[in-house]
Amino acid sequence: MTRRHIHFVTGRLAAPALEQVVRELAPKVPFDYSIQVMNITVAALMTTQWVARRIAPPPEATEVLLPGYCQGDLKPVEEATSLPVARGPKDLRELPEYFGRRRAEDYGSYDIEILAEINFAPRLSVQQVLEQARGLRQQGADVIDLGTDPAEVWHDVGHYVRALREEGFRVSIDSFQLQEIEQAVKAGAELVLSVNQSNLHAAPDWGVEVVVVPDRPGTLEGLEQSVEFLSAQGVPFRLDPILDPIGFGFARSLGRYLEVRRRWPEAPMLMGVGNLTELTDVDSAGVNVLLLGFCQELGIGSILTTQVIPWAQTSVRECDLARRLVHYAVTRQTLPKRLEPRLVVLRDTTHLFPSRQELEQLARQIRDPNYRIFARPEALHLVSAGLHLEDDDPFELFEKLMATGPKNVDPSHAFYLGYELAKAQIARTLGKNYRQDEALDWGFLTREEISHQQRKKERQATKGK
Repeated sequence: MTRRHIHFVTGRLAAPALEQVVRELAPKVPFDYSIQVMNITVAALMTTQWVARRIAPPPEATEVLLPGYCQGDLKPVEEATSLPVARGPKDLRELPEYFGRRRAEDYGSYDIEILAEINFAPRLSVQQVLEQARGLRQQGADVIDLGTDPAEVWHDVGHYVRALREEGFRVSIDSFQLQEIEQAVKAGAELVLSVNQSNLHAAPDWGVEVVVVPDRPGTLEGLEQSVEFLSAQGVPFRLDPILDPIGFGFARSLGRYLEVRRRWPEAPMLMGVGNLTELTDVDSAGVNVLLLGFCQELGIGSILTTQVIPWAQTSVRECDLARRLVHYAVTRQTLPKRLEPRLVVLRDTTHLFPSRQELEQLARQIRDPNYRIFARPEALHLVSAGLHLEDDDPFELFEKLMATGPKNVDPSHAFYLGYELAKAQIARTLGKNYRQDEALDWGFLTREEISHQQRKKERQATKGK
């Protein structure tokens, strides 16, 4: 039998990344391969007719794979090569999935448990708590932590816990109040946050696991005595030396986690990451990854997070993705890089900008009056048949277009161009890749868009009925 040999076609910018992905993928599928780097920077500017005039597969090639963005009928390439031709995925990182393989063979495993806190739960109705809990579970939470109000006793906590347990939720109670804790554990709460010398004496009566914290903030005072008492009483526990905010002992608090692990090498531990994500003016995703990386290396098996402040309102989902990334990195001893693009939210993992020369060439080659929008670091570009306009201001760019007296810019088209120019400007500002008629890539926050052409087809189909 002839061994499968795939001839990949790409542009200059994507070539190094394609080579790396294909080199790792080929022996696993398996196939032999060749890569033809076309004399064009961005593969998305290719058309099948353009490729057909330049493609040169080796004699041993059995098929051709074009970039997903390569536009046009495949027949010209098939006729030029006498080989089967297909389009691959638009994102070359999806090639493993395209060939039926996972991005990493065992990627996705984790061993860090997420406790997601519902803050000030007594101020909410049971239905509101249940609604929040359902959302948190969908985002990746393993345990729903009920945050209480330190100012008053929550007399109805048992009702809330029972309602959660009836829907299959695991529940923890975040309180030092004995009355609240007793009601919660009787109703089915499985974990108490937290205990120290102030309420430790009651822990043996609860019959559940507890989280042990120091008696005095910023120290490890009382921790050893609490551990000795609980161990003697047979009460299961986790240790939490308490993470402090930046400016209030953050570095020292990390040192306390290291010291606790040194003293109790096998003890379960917990870290409340919200003290950093909620109390620092920065998007939370990166902070969560770093803290979970610390937890993974130190064997801290559970984290407590909240998502109240606007910049941290997706923390549970971030932690769910982060725990998979850091588990793979630590257990496989590999860098946590090129593994979890869903956590790269603000910017993109690669930059794919067409050159000015390519845009000029495109303006000379195309024959239709449709407008193509491109974003380069220095300016926005608008290209059509015989037309290439640019400006760093989308309003000025639109004025330049209108000055040409276009006959195809009706109100609907003007709205479309304005929307696309706004997306392109956002991409320029953040250094993201812009692809016309597609959603910007916001990682796990991406909201997919229906393309302008698809909307037109759907409207036409509806009118035809």
